[in-house]
Amino acid sequence: MAPRWSHSNKDGVGTAYSADSRLWFTMWRGIVTEVYFPTIDRPQLRDLEFLLTDGTSFFHEEKRHVRSVTERSGEHALAYRVRGEDPEANYRIHKQVLADPHLPTLLVQSRIELLRPSLTGRLRLFALASPHLDVGGWGNSATVYRVLDQPILTAEKNGVALAVGCTTPFSRASVGYVGASDGWTDLSQHLDLTWSFDRAPDGNVALTGEIPLFHERTEFTLGLAFGESISAAVTALFQSLGTPFEVHLKRFYDQWARIAAHELPIAGPSHDGGRLYRLSRSILLAHEDKTYPGAFIASLSIPWGAAKGDEDRGGYHLVWTRDMAQTAGALMASGNTEAPARALIYLATRQQADGGFPQNFWVDGAPYWTGVQLDEVAYPILLAGRLRETGALANFDPIPMLRSAVRFLIERGPATEQDRWEEVGGYSPSTIAASIAALTLAAELATERGLRSDGRFVQEYADFLEQHVDRWTVTESGTLVPGIPRHYVRIRPVAVHDPHPDEGPDLGMVRLPNLPPGVPDLVPAAEVVDGGFLDLVRYGIRAPDDPLVLDSIRVMDRVLRVDTPFGPVWRRYNHDGYGTRDDGGPYDGWGTGRAWPLLTGERGHYELAAGRNPAPYLRAMERFANSVGLLPEQVWDEADRPTLHLELGRPTESAVPLAWAHAEYVKLLRSAADGRVYDMLPSVEQRYVKGRASHRRFEVWKFNRQPATFDVGETLRVIADQPFVLHASRDGWATVSDGESSSTVFGLHFADLAPLAHAGDRWTFTFRWVNVDRWEGRDYAVTAVDPPASRRGVRSGGASRPTGA
Repeated sequence: MAPRWSHSNKDGVGTAYSADSRLWFTMWRGIVTEVYFPTIDRPQLRDLEFLLTDGTSFFHEEKRHVRSVTERSGEHALAYRVRGEDPEANYRIHKQVLADPHLPTLLVQSRIELLRPSLTGRLRLFALASPHLDVGGWGNSATVYRVLDQPILTAEKNGVALAVGCTTPFSRASVGYVGASDGWTDLSQHLDLTWSFDRAPDGNVALTGEIPLFHERTEFTLGLAFGESISAAVTALFQSLGTPFEVHLKRFYDQWARIAAHELPIAGPSHDGGRLYRLSRSILLAHEDKTYPGAFIASLSIPWGAAKGDEDRGGYHLVWTRDMAQTAGALMASGNTEAPARALIYLATRQQADGGFPQNFWVDGAPYWTGVQLDEVAYPILLAGRLRETGALANFDPIPMLRSAVRFLIERGPATEQDRWEEVGGYSPSTIAASIAALTLAAELATERGLRSDGRFVQEYADFLEQHVDRWTVTESGTLVPGIPRHYVRIRPVAVHDPHPDEGPDLGMVRLPNLPPGVPDLVPAAEVVDGGFLDLVRYGIRAPDDPLVLDSIRVMDRVLRVDTPFGPVWRRYNHDGYGTRDDGGPYDGWGTGRAWPLLTGERGHYELAAGRNPAPYLRAMERFANSVGLLPEQVWDEADRPTLHLELGRPTESAVPLAWAHAEYVKLLRSAADGRVYDMLPSVEQRYVKGRASHRRFEVWKFNRQPATFDVGETLRVIADQPFVLHASRDGWATVSDGESSSTVFGLHFADLAPLAHAGDRWTFTFRWVNVDRWEGRDYAVTAVDPPASRRGVRSGGASRPTGA
């Protein structure tokens, strides 16, 4: 049988808060699912559960037949209690699950209660473990060893091994191939363990051990240990089982209590007494690796994992710079600066030579997907700025990282290869907002270091982005909502490697991925909207009462909002195909995009910025959490489908938990407690919303973006990656001027051409490259044009006001 991962809708995720315990675990329907070792991106187990039979009338698999309830067993610690009972009330199962505080061992302290005296001596209990070592089900080799005169279940593959044992030694043990000779197949067919195999090499294997039940109440601790060899795994197993479970539990709680003692008391605006706040903080901390401190992954889950096999090695247990920065920001909002500082240092050591970051990567820095997302380059700058404000940088100097990141943003932008939804490229309001905020912070840092001209250069590039974001990402002819033709779109598609992008009034067509077969994937860009423009308000680039923002919100709400019994929630964008299919099937290359609770948090931040109470959005996020308190990536956004086990507002089989969702909740809680958006940057807000001063207007010419026109009155700034003399003429070479470029600490060089006064005037120019004393060999031309009426104004406060021109 082909191996598959487990369901992603988790009931719990956990780890010890100690770098000694390099193990993370997840839970679903009361059983242990993926267990990660030795790093947080390496799942090594599909699941660990109990099988039960009376030998004559029934066979029960814990996750299918036992009705269980999972709950946290502590306020901060990520340990869990499970209470389960079979449908016929034959027995109860009580479990506590946690990680050994100092060793890579999962511990399941268990108590089995017989509810029918007639089952005494007849009920058989088995532990079933399904290894997926080295992040895959194929190629595992299983063996039954005898250690200290008791059978121990083991498996190994490519330098990773596990061992399963019990404080009540197994009375029988067997290993086999899933669906053919494993214990589940044997028990389901024969109601007894009739097969006994000591070895099952090189396959998709399962391990089965019988735990004897001597009395009506039997207590024991089941252990699952990992190591780089079977010997190491067995050693960890016996060391862990040799310590009483109550001792482990106390140490486990003490570790989490020490870190919880430093959290800020910001839970006042919550509606649940701070329950989700405290859990969210622990969840975020649990997503950090221990071999690579500062490496925070997106989620301890594999979305739609039950449909995924060895071909999908990534899941969400990878580093996304965007998600990681959100996690670090939320931890800072909760009062923790040490973990965010580790995150920044980690990112700095993983930055690529060109200043960028891979789309996502393993914790050792090896890229998984290799797309380029400009916001993932901007976010580390924002994180560094926030840490600088709190004095948490200590001895770490982020300037080398920031210098490379700034160069990347200026050199590779303004179009991004992928927006924050990782699917299409072009001009994205959200990406541009993050870039403007990051560059403004970088300009401040440069100025503080005495690099005033360099700071001014970066700030003026940010001004250029701010001056162009509306013309790039606003449609003037939208039809989604009658009477609102002008609004922000999700993205204006342009090819990032095309030096002559079409930036005219027609936004063009966007090709959307993930749509069902037969559905047209080419859609007018003016008809695709998301809430990314809200980042312009969140970072202080646009006022919340800007008429364009207000109209865009009306469109977004009409097209994307879903009202559920738990509160409002929004889809990412219309025509989204990333989500559970309409028939309840898993996303597998196509599907239907569902609603994301983190977007409820983003809307709450906007409402706070607009002077309104974010309480309804906090309450909604708390109610979107599952019974344990984990926030999902997506929730079902249609009427209930009982036959498909889908309920409006309840999690789908996407990622649960999603660290970004928990981070958004924590930041919204901090924002509500402060009465101000936590991510709002005062210097950005002062410059672009409150400031009345008129900023110099720019058009930027670079070799990756060569505009054919620029507005009358704009300065034309020419940027290149090496020194040059700009040989230019405004009268067709009748007269010329030579201007030597200015250098910057970012390795970029620039020269300005003065504004032109009349439409039709033209700058013609070429380059003499100083370092090689060579002429470019071709001419370039940019023509002045009158700006359209929508740009004939200066932004002041929240609106665009006519100048009378």
